[in-house]
Amino acid sequence: MEKLSISIVLAISLLPFLCFSFSPESPTDRRILVLLDDFSLKSSHSIFFNSLKSRGFGLDFKLADDPKLALQRYGQFLYDGLVIFSPSVERFGGALDLAAVLDFVDSGHDLIIAADASASDFIKSIATECGVDFDEDPSAMVIDHKSYAVSKTEGDHTLIAADSFIESDVILGKTKIEAPVLFKGIAHSINAANGLALKVLSASPSAYSANPSSKLSSPPSLTGSAISLVSVVQARNNARILITGSLDMFSNRFFKSGVQKAESTTKYEKSGNEQFVTELSKWIFHERGHLKAVNLGHHKVGETDEPAIYRIKDDLEFYVEVYEWSGKSWEPYVANDVQVQFYMMSPYVLKTLSTDQKGLYHTSFKVPDVYGVFQFKVEYQRLGYTSLSLSKQIPVRPFRHNEYERFITTAYPYYGASFATMAGFFIFSFVYLYNK
Repeated sequence: MEKLSISIVLAISLLPFLCFSFSPESPTDRRILVLLDDFSLKSSHSIFFNSLKSRGFGLDFKLADDPKLALQRYGQFLYDGLVIFSPSVERFGGALDLAAVLDFVDSGHDLIIAADASASDFIKSIATECGVDFDEDPSAMVIDHKSYAVSKTEGDHTLIAADSFIESDVILGKTKIEAPVLFKGIAHSINAANGLALKVLSASPSAYSANPSSKLSSPPSLTGSAISLVSVVQARNNARILITGSLDMFSNRFFKSGVQKAESTTKYEKSGNEQFVTELSKWIFHERGHLKAVNLGHHKVGETDEPAIYRIKDDLEFYVEVYEWSGKSWEPYVANDVQVQFYMMSPYVLKTLSTDQKGLYHTSFKVPDVYGVFQFKVEYQRLGYTSLSLSKQIPVRPFRHNEYERFITTAYPYYGASFATMAGFFIFSFVYLYNK
């Protein structure tokens, strides 16, 4: 009886491990932790949150200072994405801190950070670690006296109508965003040393970052197109990050507001915020631009089985299948710039793969006249898409002694010299012996 009770206790204690070990991971059933300064944001930003729910995401709303906050338990991450809509928080509650957020991203998970004029140094430090620097002046906001949004009150021109979008269908969708995006918040810039960050929405050349309630005593540190309003980062592990200085950009009020850009007669009944944010969130959470490669293989021409070794000058065929996640299923990825390297210290062969438009990429080439241990390498990087890095090792041997041709064409001069020498020796011997 005592042993039975111990077994029950052990089974109960192991139950959490079993639950997390066998929980299936589906791209259409993912959980996102949303951190808020105030639960009122659930209603004021409900259109954005409902769009995520309608696409199959499970949202877990919590206050940023909740003492029970945690991103992982028993070594397993509880969420696939993190949305930080709490710009003024000085520190997170529970087990969540800067290191935990960075570890979350380093593990391949996605992150959205929205700041505003009340942004704390803690939130700015998270953005800095991601390669984006917010304006150090705590009172500064983005001001634009030419590209501001026309309103009933003149205001201080901090409500901006921005339309300098990145030209990328995979990031912002194939449908063009016609209306400008309303933006009210703080400026940031991309660290020049960070090659992984991109400006998705840039400020106009007339914009600058300063305190709108005071006169400029010195030139602003951030001006013109150097100001990024919305930036994205795709890490080397394909984790995606969105950083913006406007929390209002996600609000229902901005989604539904009409917009007219200054110095323009065109008035839009609805801003481009909803389309812009929705399409961008699809990219951030890997509903678009997410690639996978499967069934990498190779064989000799005319055969089907993959050999354990090749011989120099063999003719071979290489193939790989590449698919893109459409948000609901894996669809064939079609491109004309996928390449394979036959690599040993440096690429001996570099071939662009042909495609059958159904996901299969293939090519054929001759093994170089060099023996050693080679690799088939596919390194694919394209703007907006997750990177692919595949390799497969294969040894290459030289000819065996009995595999060479009996007479080698390049050796014909030597053959001729040998026979000429023999003929000369025969003639010399005949003349020497029979000459009186």
